Amino acid sequence: MEPIFSAVSNDAYHLYTLLRCIGFAEKARIQITPDGIRFSVEESRVMQGLVFLDRALFTTYTFNAPRPQDRNDDTLVDEESAGDIYPQFLISLTALLETLQIFGIGDASQSSFLPNGSFQNTSGGAFTSPAVLLGRTCALRYSSPGSSLCITLSESGVTTTCELTTYESDDPSFGSAGGEVDIPLQRDAIIMKIIMRSAWLYNAINELDATDPTVLTISASSKNAPFLTLSGSGGPFSESSVKFSADKENGESEASYKNLQDEGAKRARLAPAVTETFQVNPPSSMGSLVKENYRFALIRKASRAMAAASKVSMRGDIQGVLSLQFMIELGGGNSDGDVGPARGGTKHVSFVDFRFVPLVGQEDDEEGGEENGDSEGW
Repeated sequence: MEPIFSAVSNDAYHLYTLLRCIGFAEKARIQITPDGIRFSVEESRVMQGLVFLDRALFTTYTFNAPRPQDRNDDTLVDEESAGDIYPQFLISLTALLETLQIFGIGDASQSSFLPNGSFQNTSGGAFTSPAVLLGRTCALRYSSPGSSLCITLSESGVTTTCELTTYESDDPSFGSAGGEVDIPLQRDAIIMKIIMRSAWLYNAINELDATDPTVLTISASSKNAPFLTLSGSGGPFSESSVKFSADKENGESEASYKNLQDEGAKRARLAPAVTETFQVNPPSSMGSLVKENYRFALIRKASRAMAAASKVSMRGDIQGVLSLQFMIELGGGNSDGDVGPARGGTKHVSFVDFRFVPLVGQEDDEEGGEENGDSEGW
């Protein structure tokens, strides 16, 4: 009998890079679809991370949807909805990451990420360069509902096979037609959308982290400087802030802003110089400032994605839910999206998504995620 899913990637390091971004949780929820594999992790229902391994990352990708009678649950499905319910299960993300680095992929003493998302080899050895790390083959196989996830790694004639146990979730919403319940981001009520280089956010969070804060406050305004401010508070070393303002040396001066006749053009120019997109449109009841608090420790858990990404999209809805979507460029992907051998010099773009629930009222002094990301808004 044909397995439900099988795929081969010639760049095991790419898979490791993406999955490591959400490596803050022990277990991950996996959903296998015809278009790729969805990995999601959460913490206390107030933070969620998502990685989607697109089929374009694999040289071969085969998916055979299980028949309803082959499922190990009692879900009743009709012919129309059967194709929309794909295999879902839990797996040890810690074990999966350990498996992917059996040959030393994640050896921090040999390699590291720079703040701008580039890869740096620190050992200088001829056999530890990124080119060598990218040459490992990874084969994935999921035979039937309830079976183990089989991972086979090959390098220079050496082959290692690991079988990772899969688990059923005790969440009643997990495994249903709609999948698990995600932290809801109201796309029709987005009041803040900011796109900039991920390195700027990464550096700002690192600066604030030095004061050991418990709360991160994000403030954004399209009318008043400094326009975008990240502040850390609640720690033992007082408050600290990183402010992003308009670059008056390279752009228009404040006086020239006042001479603009078109108010719309004026608002368009009033944006931090580091941003590519800066849209802040709060409802009149909120005034001109969007301001929300989040648990700093949770935001910090997205730092690996910040370091690996080239850009980040920050979106906030009217309820204060924060979406951080990171664009990570991986060399050797397929530019046309078809499955096939990697083409030299071509980059594949993948997205890693996080969502955070804001702190409300007394929760600012207490511990305080979940997500289904998408590439909307870029």
